[in-house]
Amino acid sequence: MTFLQMVILAVVQGVTEFLPISSSGHLILVPVFTGAEDQGPMIDIAVHVGSLLAIIVYFFKDVAGLAKGGFASVGIGKAPEQRRLFWWIVLGTIPAVIVGLAIKSGALNGFAESVFGLAIIDNDLMASLRLTDLIAFNLIFYGILLGIADRFGGETKKFEDMTWRDGLLVGAAQALALIPGTSRSGVTMTAARALGYGRFEAARFSFLLSIPAVAGAGVLIVPDLLAADGDLLIEALITGALTFVAAFATMAFLMNFLKKASMMIFVIYRIAMGVALLWLF
Repeated sequence: MTFLQMVILAVVQGVTEFLPISSSGHLILVPVFTGAEDQGPMIDIAVHVGSLLAIIVYFFKDVAGLAKGGFASVGIGKAPEQRRLFWWIVLGTIPAVIVGLAIKSGALNGFAESVFGLAIIDNDLMASLRLTDLIAFNLIFYGILLGIADRFGGETKKFEDMTWRDGLLVGAAQALALIPGTSRSGVTMTAARALGYGRFEAARFSFLLSIPAVAGAGVLIVPDLLAADGDLLIEALITGALTFVAAFATMAFLMNFLKKASMMIFVIYRIAMGVALLWLF
């Protein structure tokens, strides 16, 4: 992989992971449009880990509070509010874990084939669903849902108001993001907006909920990283570092943007891109 390819992947991931326009969909399309070989799952995870570090740094105060709640849960210190939020974040992570384990075990093979007309390849949903028509459909469908939720959703709740029900519902939406083109940030912001969270708070909720899921994905590739040859390891580390820079800058832009504007620009982009993909392919 050339340095230019690393930069392209890092920018695509860093920008699209936090904007509600589907990072996995864009990452899948990079080799389609550039003609380069697919970057492979290790690089995909490396760029997600770079995004994770950007979340931790940008929301350091919130992350520290959740960590404090985690310690309080095992009897180290007292932080009842942080402990409550910590467990609701854990609860919201469970749906994605269940779906991920079902994919790993092959339990969803029949479902994927009957619903999407596809067979899961080597228990890898991402490899099986890397089709531009599915990406296009999800960009349009979930883009419309985002527009509806943003137009009619309330503005009354903050992250601190999260209940177990909200955590579970947004977590269930997060599990849908395993299908390319859905957008993890997009679908979780959609759910949060529908539940009455303001735009800024919906994004905050979405990003904090992503921490366990992305961290878990990063842990899964540790054995692969240790076994990887030197060149692949260096490529993964460089691409992850570049992604951190792009992701942090994008997050700062988005959080400021959502304080004064709606999500309609992202809805229009998703629909336009989906239509363009259907036309091109």
